[in-house]
Amino acid sequence: MSGRPDATERGSAPAEPQPVPAAGTTASTRDVRVSPHGTAAIPGARVVQVQKSLMVHNDGVAAANREAFRGSLVLNVVSSPGSGKTALLERTVRDLDGDLSVAIVVGDLETDNDAERLHAAGAPSVQIVTGTVCHLEAEMVARAVDQLDLGGLDVLVIENVGNLVCPAAWDLGEDLRVTMLSVTEGEDKPLKYPRIFKDADAVLINKIDIAEVVGFDRVRALDAVRKVAPGARVFELSARTGEGVGDWLDYLRERRRLKASAIAAAATDAS
Repeated sequence: MSGRPDATERGSAPAEPQPVPAAGTTASTRDVRVSPHGTAAIPGARVVQVQKSLMVHNDGVAAANREAFRGSLVLNVVSSPGSGKTALLERTVRDLDGDLSVAIVVGDLETDNDAERLHAAGAPSVQIVTGTVCHLEAEMVARAVDQLDLGGLDVLVIENVGNLVCPAAWDLGEDLRVTMLSVTEGEDKPLKYPRIFKDADAVLINKIDIAEVVGFDRVRALDAVRKVAPGARVFELSARTGEGVGDWLDYLRERRRLKASAIAAAATDAS
């Protein structure tokens, strides 16, 4: 198990992933709605059972993903809608060009706009259209990456659906959970949505170029992050101007180097 909250704690309806089409770049999903019958004494019993079963299944697929992704550094990037995930990933792809190879799996409720933007920036990209589902699941990601060539890939980025609640419980097989907030969202976002920040390996504070204009209190924001995620690396940056992005890129390079070294050491021990 992943150790993340059970789906029953989140109270959201589960979703069953659908296969990625053999051709094209779009994967679709649909809602699963379970109506209990013959359980009058405990009306929600069937729903709870299915939700727990989905979480167990998800954790198993996530473990398989982690093994399949072992040659690449894998990020699961989560945030509210409009925080600037795609803009930062566009800059990240361009700035790492010639240094690290990057591919991206994108989750959105509708459209493949973000995947098109990231492809234009230079990254092979696959869009998962989730419909009404507010998060990605490990099996969706597993089927989406069938569209990508993982051989020799340095970094795989999973840009999750814009939501600070639903994605928190779902392990996708990533190495790093990256949580982003923008200065326009307020300083107390980590305190309002602690789970998604608590599990973060890195927290990105984006749009710092307009922090003064919107009255963003940097000290309060950093204090909120430290209270909820004291072990997370914090990066203050602007995807638009590039301010602070260099430190973020250095972090990715270092984490990629550390994973490659660990893989090499394990191969030596096994030989």
